[in-house]
Amino acid sequence: MIHLSLSRSALARAVFMAGTLALVTGCSTGSLLKDMLDKGDSSSTSSALPRGGAIAPDMASADEKAVATLYNAGLSELQSGNYSRAQKKFAEVERQHPYSKWATKAILMQAFAAYQRNGYDDAVNAAKRFTTLHPGHKDTPYAYYLIALSEYERITDVRRDQRQTERAVEALEEIARRYPDTAYAADAREKAKLGYDRLAAKEMEVGRYYVGQGSYQAGINRFKKVVTSYQQTAHTPEALYRLTEAYMALGIVSEAQTAAAILGHNYPNSEWYRDAYKLVTSDGREPVANKDSWMSRAFKSVTG
Repeated sequence: MIHLSLSRSALARAVFMAGTLALVTGCSTGSLLKDMLDKGDSSSTSSALPRGGAIAPDMASADEKAVATLYNAGLSELQSGNYSRAQKKFAEVERQHPYSKWATKAILMQAFAAYQRNGYDDAVNAAKRFTTLHPGHKDTPYAYYLIALSEYERITDVRRDQRQTERAVEALEEIARRYPDTAYAADAREKAKLGYDRLAAKEMEVGRYYVGQGSYQAGINRFKKVVTSYQQTAHTPEALYRLTEAYMALGIVSEAQTAAAILGHNYPNSEWYRDAYKLVTSDGREPVANKDSWMSRAFKSVTG
């Protein structure tokens, strides 16, 4: 069984908290989100925004002063680690000042504050609201990233249902597809690999159970899923061995030989190959791949 780390994402925390400190203190940082939090957007009604992104307390109108007070209160709570209170402050910015540019920022800040307190449903809902309302915003990639992280950190033990893992992988892949050249995409790709490994591990667990019960075809279907859908995971060598084992048990020797041959070609030093080789050669046969087998098609580099 693999062990998948579900700790806070270092990228999300470092990126956002560095930017948050800049908001409150006005100091310069090199964080990925500093640009988001510093600049605002071109629709701002004031040129008096201080460097660091916090709203200037001397804005002209009463409404502007009110949003400044409320938004900065949220930032202060966020810096202090009071994430629930910060989330509520930013929600009030959005509710009381829906047409302010700071309401746009406040939606994303709600998502981040919720994520920090492990309020993943709230984080996903706020981030999805941001992507729906502002699909072309420069901070939309980060909103998608928060959605993916919130799904990823809810991945459950491999012995349990893996629908959450599937949702996490889907969200992570969406980041990589939409924003391939960002740091968010690079982190998402790495996390997706771990998610696929978890999905493969679940298929292997179920497949081994079926084989143990004598339900070889049911086991083969699970191992086939690993070979065809999760081929780049660490579970593929064992899946090929289990296919060799199950096909031999069913008397489908050609497929057993194919599985063993592919295993030897791709993982020649694997203990799984040594075991598969012994199994196939126990009656004088050799591992030889059938070119017409679904396994040969799955591993296109093996043709014989």
